[in-house]
Amino acid sequence: MYDVIEQKLQTFFASPQPEARRIFHGRGHCYPGLEHICVDWFRPVVLVSAWQPIENPEQLKQMIQNAAPKDELKAIVLQHRYINQSPADTLFGDVPDKVVVRAQDLRFEVRPGKQQNVGLFLDTGPLREWLKANSKDCNVLNLFAYTCALSVAAMAGGASSVTNVDMSKPSIEWGNQNHMLNGQGPMPIKRVPYNLFKSWGRIRQFGRYDLVIIDPPSQQKGSFNAEKNYKSVVKRMKELCNPGATIIAVLNSPFLGKDFLLEVFEKELPKTTFEEWMPVAKEFEEINPEKGLKIGRFIYNR
Repeated sequence: MYDVIEQKLQTFFASPQPEARRIFHGRGHCYPGLEHICVDWFRPVVLVSAWQPIENPEQLKQMIQNAAPKDELKAIVLQHRYINQSPADTLFGDVPDKVVVRAQDLRFEVRPGKQQNVGLFLDTGPLREWLKANSKDCNVLNLFAYTCALSVAAMAGGASSVTNVDMSKPSIEWGNQNHMLNGQGPMPIKRVPYNLFKSWGRIRQFGRYDLVIIDPPSQQKGSFNAEKNYKSVVKRMKELCNPGATIIAVLNSPFLGKDFLLEVFEKELPKTTFEEWMPVAKEFEEINPEKGLKIGRFIYNR
């Protein structure tokens, strides 16, 4: 039943793979019977994420070992995303104490299997590339910054400063480590490790902004619900943006499509122009793109 995964593994490792990438994306429902499995390469670790129990994990482990270069593969981790707290088992080897990977020629610390999310979202790789090419001299606001990977890309692209906002102080500290890994900071990097909805005044202190990234969780208990709260974030942009500012709006909900984002901007921030839907990493195949990651680029025309 794992034939397609084996083929993906062999194709992937047939050439050198210095950067972190998704190898197999079952969650896009393009491969019937494998919708619950994703496989990622965080050199030197292969992370298998499962949203329901996997049949014969030993077979999957053997496929990975046969395909991956023996001198590069140090560990295979299976993470059980269907269990509370997403515990993980090490199927092979030992996970290094600190895993630093490359992505878009930048460096990021990741933690495969140690928590629900590894610390780097591979699907937004093209957005990081865009930020590297389009952030020169911008004052950047990164809302829901998590581990600040998008801010790292913006700084690498010549941003004059970034403000990282996330209610998780450990995530912001992790993000600060990512900035330092890339020789960035500390002065141009501001941190707001508080609940966004209680921090607008503090955020305004570091503005106005030339580039704003809105990349919220689709659902985070007690803090954010995309359907209910996205509009209130967009509405605040008129207080925060310079004329001509770029707003990157990210939506990762299978229940809300592109029309949702367009309607939110039309109602809450009518003085914006929709520019384009930006691509996601090609490995993230979706049988229905409306259910996958949506990234819209808007221009604020105050």
